[in-house]
Amino acid sequence: MIFARYLGARVWFLILLLVAAAVLVPMASLWLPASSPFHVPPYAVPLIGKYICYALLALSLDLVWGYLGILSLGHGAFFALGGYAMGMYLMRQIGSRGVYGDPVLPDFMVFLNWQELPWYWYGFDQFWFAALMIVVAPGLLAFVFGYFAFRSRVTGVYLSIITQAMTYALLLAFFRNDMGFGGNNGLTDFKDILGFSIQAPETRATLFAASCVALALGILTVGAITRSKLGNLMIAVRDSESRTRFIGWRPEHVKLFGFTVSAIMAGIAGALYVPQVGIINPGEFDPVNSIEIVVWAAVGGRGTLVGPVLGALVVNYGKTVFTSLAPEYWLFVLGGLFVFVTLFLPRGIVGTLDHGFGGWKNRRAAAARERGEADGGSAPHAPDPDTAAARPAE
Repeated sequence: MIFARYLGARVWFLILLLVAAAVLVPMASLWLPASSPFHVPPYAVPLIGKYICYALLALSLDLVWGYLGILSLGHGAFFALGGYAMGMYLMRQIGSRGVYGDPVLPDFMVFLNWQELPWYWYGFDQFWFAALMIVVAPGLLAFVFGYFAFRSRVTGVYLSIITQAMTYALLLAFFRNDMGFGGNNGLTDFKDILGFSIQAPETRATLFAASCVALALGILTVGAITRSKLGNLMIAVRDSESRTRFIGWRPEHVKLFGFTVSAIMAGIAGALYVPQVGIINPGEFDPVNSIEIVVWAAVGGRGTLVGPVLGALVVNYGKTVFTSLAPEYWLFVLGGLFVFVTLFLPRGIVGTLDHGFGGWKNRRAAAARERGEADGGSAPHAPDPDTAAARPAE
């Protein structure tokens, strides 16, 4: 009950909404006739599922940016690594049904005259191994990178630059044909997942439901971390790292934990994204993608649980609409949106609404106290919502 109270009604409403969507959207797509006004077209199911994966990715960034003050410009790397781990499993499931009919080697390896399967592809014919790598690959990269970066006390813009350098280095590496990951074309032409056709409406509906459940669990995970004593310590590191170190804590350990958990969440988002869009290529490592993730979190409101989810859904829906109308201007619109939010909505949508509502409540409380003093009595003092939200969890 204490955990439920500190998460707040708004967060629980979002979780219930995701659970309802995981059930109702597949039902509306599979069972309702096309003539029904509530029917969800088959093409819309993976599209919305992609938005949900992006929301989980934005939430993962918010854990380190909103609560630790680490502006990572390389979170797209963790997303892509999780996607490649899933893509390797899906490629191994094709078997002899590929263009060249090789039961072991993927088509691109046959085309490039590879004679045998590289050792790092072993095990990806089993789903449990692929699921393990979806967590281990991004988590291990974040742990090693974060260990050296935080141990060296790299902070601020310098840390942001080296995270961007990391994802750009991976972009260049995965573009190489001799890396064994499909080069520029990446991995595609998937057939099955867990023995089910990846193109079947039932499979797409299941993947959508899994994405909703993963996002709901991600919100619970981030909520459990940030509403705990560890979460208070994370905020202390964000607000005054030197003071936190002075009183005896090790900020680098706190940062490393948050950064690793965040990377694992991003990898899971990438793994759910790939079977729904049907491809993974080095373009996912593009630093521009990582900057877009920052925009999603900023628009929704960093430092909140609902804001990044809302920002990812709103911006990506706008991207879908705008790129169909004027695709050549989308990046200008995205940049303008970020500038607008930075100048006029620095707290994002959710943060601005919270701040406005909190100010309104404080003004009402002040007016009530004045009336109480005028009447010779005293009116109860309403707590400031920001102060209440920052109160340590019991």
